[in-house]
Amino acid sequence: MTTTSTLPARILIVDDDVETCRLIAELVTGTGRELQQCQTAAKAIELARKEKFDLVISDINLNGPESGLDVLKAFKEANPASEVLLISGFGTLETAVQAVRAGAFDYISKPFNIGEVRATVSRALGRDRKPAPLQTHGEAPPEGIIGRTAGMLAVYKQIAYAADSMAPVLIQGESGTGKELVARAIHVHSARAAKPFVAVNCGAITETLLESELFGHVRGAFTGAVADRKGVFEQAHGGTVFLDEIGDMAPAMQVKLLRVLQEIRPVGGNRAIHTDARVVAATNIDLDRAVTEQRFRQDLFYRLSVIVIRIPALKERREDIPLLIEQFVRNASTRTGRHVMISPEAVVALTSYRWPGNVRELENTIERLVVFSRGRIELADLPDAVLAAPSLEERMFQDLPTLDELERRYLIHVLEAVGGNRSRAAEALGIDRRTLYRMAERLGVALKDESERAG
Repeated sequence: MTTTSTLPARILIVDDDVETCRLIAELVTGTGRELQQCQTAAKAIELARKEKFDLVISDINLNGPESGLDVLKAFKEANPASEVLLISGFGTLETAVQAVRAGAFDYISKPFNIGEVRATVSRALGRDRKPAPLQTHGEAPPEGIIGRTAGMLAVYKQIAYAADSMAPVLIQGESGTGKELVARAIHVHSARAAKPFVAVNCGAITETLLESELFGHVRGAFTGAVADRKGVFEQAHGGTVFLDEIGDMAPAMQVKLLRVLQEIRPVGGNRAIHTDARVVAATNIDLDRAVTEQRFRQDLFYRLSVIVIRIPALKERREDIPLLIEQFVRNASTRTGRHVMISPEAVVALTSYRWPGNVRELENTIERLVVFSRGRIELADLPDAVLAAPSLEERMFQDLPTLDELERRYLIHVLEAVGGNRSRAAEALGIDRRTLYRMAERLGVALKDESERAG
């Protein structure tokens, strides 16, 4: 909403941590802005009924029966013109989808990027028009999408926006990053969820067979075509077609695909078929470069890349690796009917590895370790490639990290070394516990609960 020059913009900051409230206030304070703070969702919801705010900035996790999502819904119900900005250090796909559909202006992660926070606040206060909140769909997110880092939070937000659009989506990422999982998440959270999701790997089928697979064929179109067969676009009518490894498609097929985005003509047929299937494509190659090198049609690239989602490589989100390991060990244990644990030393070593095959390689490695384990996976059980991974010192400096990233890596290292003990970590860092809490909050590092350590 646009504020007038005579009335200050009223901003409410909701966070159960006083230091975080203070930090946010320092970032958003300015001429013509009136700030107010509260520490509980209940108080914020009460304020929603009594007062009007131009912008509400709320943490999602407020350590109470109500969350930032409840704050969002309360303000949108009481005053739809209010903008709400949600923040979280532990975002999930489900909360991102709920936030977007409940009308959140944006959903940003900790640690804060000062420039991003200030720019987002300015955009929220200068917004003229607010779209109506979109209706939610009840499906849970597909299994396998795990991550709480800023990179994954960005993916979750893009999934939420893409799910409520009919535009084509292009998913980019290295092999093994989970592109099909993202495509399925878009489908499951969309209005097309009850219709088919049909996937085809464009790089694993010969050009002749791919044409038949995509567009179908009529009886007698070629040797072996003994009956009419629907292609994936017809099979997915009303639903979603997922074209994996689109960058490997031959030039002739690219032309036909471009045409099929308007209508389908089965192989051997002379009748065009109109279909309603949402297209989601994925690739592990740089399509911008492929277009420049004339290996991929520019017009097809523009047609497919209306919405682009980039999935970070696993080495770009190392903090998610322990979460993934925990899930994969649990899944593999269930499949084998055994209870298998993994040592902290093994987790640290697995986290240090670069994982060129990304999440798929990690999952396969854990599966193998569980199958051959004697009930507990130890450091010595890990593959040689993992054991030969660079040391902490080499890892901390080899990719020229920023000072904040370097500080974050060292804090994680210290916490691992002291088993999560906050007092010992503060002592090792030469700071008090209060400063440790502020540092962890600023850098987005989770501190173990005392009860969790005791258990």
